[in-house]
Amino acid sequence: MPLVTTDILKEYLPEVTGTGSDTELSDLLDRVEANVARFLGFPAPDSSVTKTLAVATYTMYIDSYWMDNISVLQLPIRPVVTITSVHADPDRVYGADTEVNAAEYEIDKQEGLLIIKTNTSTVGFTNAYRGNKVVGTFGFTLFHKDLVHAVCVYASQLHRAKSSQGKKSNALRGATTSYLPNTIPQEVKEILYPYRNSFVII
Repeated sequence: MPLVTTDILKEYLPEVTGTGSDTELSDLLDRVEANVARFLGFPAPDSSVTKTLAVATYTMYIDSYWMDNISVLQLPIRPVVTITSVHADPDRVYGADTEVNAAEYEIDKQEGLLIIKTNTSTVGFTNAYRGNKVVGTFGFTLFHKDLVHAVCVYASQLHRAKSSQGKKSNALRGATTSYLPNTIPQEVKEILYPYRNSFVII
């Protein structure tokens, strides 16, 4: 289910009225949001093979703690909504004896960091292949209005370019019209850059 509703997208498409195009617009939003999620560095959630911007559950395996700080774990996606469980286990068994209790760490939801509290019994996170297992919910809501705007700008551009899909230009009556490529518009990229996850190559 897309983050943005068809009613919100139709605010950017005043030429579209009624509900006859709702299924088409919903499908378009699914594809646009999957592409934006890929641009931001989101993997597919546990429940689907399709990437999404909406809140979903992810199971992540992280090789190492943050730089040389054993007390900090950088999560590969953000923002964090909730954390269900955390394990630090170099043996990759992830049993109860390796679980990091929720009372022993703090969450920086916007930056996607788990930070071990001082004076707790937990030693810290591990530096081992897939040694840190984190299960939680991540993603965006309609509260992120600039992200909603970015999706709608991109989706409305694609919707209006349906008749020119795959074409670079069109000649008619001696005049040639050139089309912009159907890539993410620069205006949209400027909005999305601050939301990109830490490991994405710019």
